[in-house]
Amino acid sequence: MRSIGETGIVEKERPEPGPMDAIVRPTVGLICTSDCHTVHGAIGDREDLTLGHEAVGVVEEVGDHVERFEPGDEVAIGAITPDWNSAAAQDGHPSQSNQALGGWKFANVKDGVFADYFHVNDADGNLAHIPDGVSDHEACYTADMLSTGFAGAENADIPMGGTAAVFAQGPVGLMATKGARLQGAGEIIAVETMENRKELAREYGADHVVDFQEGDPVEQIMDLTDGEGVDSAIEALGADETLQDCIRATKPGGTVSNVGYHGDGEFRRIPREEWGVGMAEISIVTDLCPGGSQRIGRLLRMLERDRVDPTKMTTHEFDFDEIETAFEMMDEKSDDIVKPLIRFE
Repeated sequence: MRSIGETGIVEKERPEPGPMDAIVRPTVGLICTSDCHTVHGAIGDREDLTLGHEAVGVVEEVGDHVERFEPGDEVAIGAITPDWNSAAAQDGHPSQSNQALGGWKFANVKDGVFADYFHVNDADGNLAHIPDGVSDHEACYTADMLSTGFAGAENADIPMGGTAAVFAQGPVGLMATKGARLQGAGEIIAVETMENRKELAREYGADHVVDFQEGDPVEQIMDLTDGEGVDSAIEALGADETLQDCIRATKPGGTVSNVGYHGDGEFRRIPREEWGVGMAEISIVTDLCPGGSQRIGRLLRMLERDRVDPTKMTTHEFDFDEIETAFEMMDEKSDDIVKPLIRFE
């Protein structure tokens, strides 16, 4: 990101590790829609900031105080790399370490992963060894899509056998749908209009797919739930309208779980009546992609045991020297793209 609205390739010095840090050489990466939001100014101006927060790779160098990793290790890295000694981490909110969204460092407050080498802070706390039998392609999804999507389902407080609606079936929404199935939801309603994403939603566990271009999605959800609404609604798009729809579709006492990136506008609105004029006991829970070696390690275990196959979402593959084309396609959502994989070697 050269500046708002402008991307390009730049030459930089190879980063150096601090005593507790690591330098990683990426093997594969994934482009995220949030990278596009960033370039469009969602978090303010940045100058010559290296983009990207989803990658796996090989450890190139470690600091003197790193104990669990050494050069040559194949590792996965969370998109969010908390400072594990921060007060927020000790309070149970590591993604917010030192400030709101403070665990989000890649392509925000430091250079990201779309480079020949990238820096990882607190390596022992933020790297995870990739097990034998798990491909780099699979492992790369643990960085963000699996962690964020599953967090959407975990935070939704879905009762065993309960009903859940997942608004938007991009990569995060698809993993929220899969997460809802793994959490024991009895009925899952996905909201989507693109045909290839509808099909993926069904593959990942949706019992019904509601098309918002065919009518009000909340009315369709109410019809499917005999007018009750759902126990849990997951917002996976990051838009005012979908957040409102989540609240409208959730029964009193239910939970709205937000994992969407609300990258534009100053405010979000809450529908007053459906919110029970503030007293319907609808919980609104937000989260930023959980990171850390334990979290990533658990997700890798699920891949190792074939609990989920995220690679179905990879619709396009590019070499690193084609990354600008890949970024443009992801930004424009052209050619029915869902997730583009970048190969660095």
